[in-house]
Amino acid sequence: MTELPPCDIMRCDTLARRLLPQMRAEMVYRLVSERGISQSEASKRLGISRAAISQYMSRKRGFTRQDFPGDLEVVIERWVSAIVSGEGTITICDVCHSADLAGRR
Repeated sequence: MTELPPCDIMRCDTLARRLLPQMRAEMVYRLVSERGISQSEASKRLGISRAAISQYMSRKRGFTRQDFPGDLEVVIERWVSAIVSGEGTITICDVCHSADLAGRR
């Protein structure tokens, strides 16, 4: 197993600012397109405006043309499942650790 570097707020902050908007856009897209949750319901569950959901869906906000490495795909899918079921959580540490693992391959 690959040992991860110790947590560092500056590294995590940088990763989160770079990755979270793209991951959130993908998560919203999957909730609405793949899981059939309405945009209004997604807005309520995520605590963000209906306009933000619309921008994510039209790929005007957070969109990237690159694929996510496998570990980040897993985190996004866990995030989607947690929102759908109302159980489980995803943390910034999950994102950072997955990004670190993906970067080491």
